Amino acid sequence: MSILNKIKNYREEENRLKWEGSFSDYLEIIKERPEVAQTAHSRVYNMLKSAGVEERDGQKMYHFFGEEIFGLEAALERLIEEYFHPAAKRLDVRKRILLLMGPVSGGKSTIVTLLKRGLERYTRTDSGAVYAIKGCPMHEDPLHLIPHHLRDSFYEEYGIRIEGSLSPLNTMRLEEEYGGRIEEVRVERIFFSEDRRVGIGTFTPSDPKSQDIADLTGSIDFSTIAQYGSESDPRAYRFDGELNKANRGMMEFQEMLKLDEKFLWHLLSLTQEGNFKAGRFALISADELIVAHTNETEYRTFIANKKNEALHSRIIVMPIPYNLKASQEERIYEKMIQDSDMAHVHIAPHALKVAAIFSVLTRLEIPKKQGVDVVKKMRLYNGESIEGYNEVDIEELKKEYPNEGMQGIDPRYVINRISSAIIRKEVPSINALDVLRSLKDGLDQHASISEEDRKKFMNYIAVARREYDEIAKKEVQKAFVYSYEESAKTLLNNYLDNVEAFCNKNKLRDPLTGEEMNPDEKLMRSIEEQIGVSENAKKAFREEILIRLSAFARKGKRFDYHSHDRLREAIQKKLFADLKDVVKITTSSQTPDEAQLKKINEVVATLVDEHGYNTTSANELLRYVGSLLNR
Repeated sequence: MSILNKIKNYREEENRLKWEGSFSDYLEIIKERPEVAQTAHSRVYNMLKSAGVEERDGQKMYHFFGEEIFGLEAALERLIEEYFHPAAKRLDVRKRILLLMGPVSGGKSTIVTLLKRGLERYTRTDSGAVYAIKGCPMHEDPLHLIPHHLRDSFYEEYGIRIEGSLSPLNTMRLEEEYGGRIEEVRVERIFFSEDRRVGIGTFTPSDPKSQDIADLTGSIDFSTIAQYGSESDPRAYRFDGELNKANRGMMEFQEMLKLDEKFLWHLLSLTQEGNFKAGRFALISADELIVAHTNETEYRTFIANKKNEALHSRIIVMPIPYNLKASQEERIYEKMIQDSDMAHVHIAPHALKVAAIFSVLTRLEIPKKQGVDVVKKMRLYNGESIEGYNEVDIEELKKEYPNEGMQGIDPRYVINRISSAIIRKEVPSINALDVLRSLKDGLDQHASISEEDRKKFMNYIAVARREYDEIAKKEVQKAFVYSYEESAKTLLNNYLDNVEAFCNKNKLRDPLTGEEMNPDEKLMRSIEEQIGVSENAKKAFREEILIRLSAFARKGKRFDYHSHDRLREAIQKKLFADLKDVVKITTSSQTPDEAQLKKINEVVATLVDEHGYNTTSANELLRYVGSLLNR
């Protein structure tokens, strides 16, 4: 479908969703669908739930944040379960400003943007439909038309609580336009839109000397004073401030703690009582989620000021730390690159992975737990299996530093350095070494880190380089072994024959001489040692293999090279160890002979076809691994 057809369909869908009727008609709607009358906080929570929730490893995963936020599942679960959920139930937490606090480029703004865009979509659905008094600049809740003395009766009949008072403008309109006949007041369906200033407001601090409070609460329209005769006439007032326009939805305060005090005090009654002061009117009711974001330094400065105690008590702080999972960090970089003009550049496999390893290492605290270093901690956090450690150990590590992740290298810095690597190399391909080199060079220009941190980060680059060395060797190992697939299968079958004889205490028969032989202990150990199976553990390991072998046989399946991950790894390492000399010669030879050239081409083809390299990055990898093996 062409873009013009999609635009046409969108317009037709919007026209189909539009609705207008009397207040009486609106009451029929909420009788059938009471959720239409939900509060702003309830609307946000139901929106988050409607996208889907699943429990994984004892943690709730909210699909709403989908492919936009990575590695912050715990922080998001806390945000939703400790703020949005109770706020949706009208508990006192809804009378608080939600303050997202975390380091730069940690995802705070993205979370808020996703909530705003989500509300825009949600109000176009049946479950998220919002209705307002027609012609009201604040999109006022039609239920405010119900007089206070009748609200208990309304609750008994409809089961819906009404909060807030009718605004001065609609109070006047009710009398002058409708003669007090509430049932005839026109009601319309509205759709939230930040661009159209409906249900979503955004406020950014500027120069305190020039910024006007009218930006928040609206202002007098002096051109109409002569017509209406008084500044206290609501028709002479522009209800166009951000707090007015965000009514029924969400109000974002960017860098809230940088605001001048006179702006912050307006939030006191809005959060606690659900109203604010504007012009020469009584307090104006507003139902809106107020969300702000800041960094830790500004927050500490804010709470240190005794004058801010009243506002501080009305804030709920939700820490949004950096992601601490290397695999999720890699996904962040992938997304940032896909969203940029760099998407055409070939980034060799593991280039982003080593950048992610470096970034996460800078964010981790040195573990107190004996036997765990920071690299092992990174792997455990990443969900990797490490012998001798389990979920309990991971939880203990997390409890050591509850605020872990609030410091370290931010994703934007890494993407900036990847961009620099691409520009510097001037070819449409970069590898892990290019990225690490660029990260290292950039630390000297990083003005916000101390000399102590710079030295520590340099060390982490060296650690990431060592991690990459192992990854690179394994990558080439797999490619070479792939070319020796038949050799791998033969070695596996030979091992299995010996294991079966060992466990059953049988002898093997030599295929050439026919004589009986004991199981080849040397062969079995040479394979098992590749994956760290000790002398004491060899019997249990072999018995486990035999059990797996028997299980496959019972099901009529064939046990092959891919049936046991650890055994496959052992076979690969053994074969690669035997081939190491061949690899060294073929990858480092300045003038390879025909057989060596053929082998190099086969391995390059495997790296390209099976592992995601292009020809340039595959050859660079081979040369690098050759240099490692020749050291």
